[in-house]
Amino acid sequence: MSDFTFMAASEAETERLGSALAETLPGGTVVALIGTLGAGKTRLVQAFAAAHGVPREAATSPTFVLVNEYQGRLPIYHFDAYRLRDDDEFIELGPEEYFESNGVTFVEWADRVERCLPREYVEIRCEAVGETSRRFTLSRIGNATNNIVEEVRRRLA
Repeated sequence: MSDFTFMAASEAETERLGSALAETLPGGTVVALIGTLGAGKTRLVQAFAAAHGVPREAATSPTFVLVNEYQGRLPIYHFDAYRLRDDDEFIELGPEEYFESNGVTFVEWADRVERCLPREYVEIRCEAVGETSRRFTLSRIGNATNNIVEEVRRRLA
């Protein structure tokens, strides 16, 4: 497994990571976002969506609606598993349909529904390391995402 850690000292740096992901992730990619409240998960999805032409204010946290859809250069699906009691509630949302689509699917609080994720995905661990600083650690899980982490690293170099 190849990991890459990106330190974002500001929101502008988080936007830079979101743009690099937008340039790199092909349709059909699932991104598992893991981190505590305030770690930058939603902000990263907003940055990704903005790089795809979605207005920033349109990309909101799906905590209460559980899944949001945004139409950018490709479809973007944004799940939030924070309020779900168990895997069954997540399965009821029909994630497989989104995972198998030509869009990019983000799952916040993915560690709560890890058994429901596909075998291959990109994992991003988000950590607040200061008031505006965030640490994002990207990992590939499985083989389908083979060069994605390395390509994001190259784009941010």
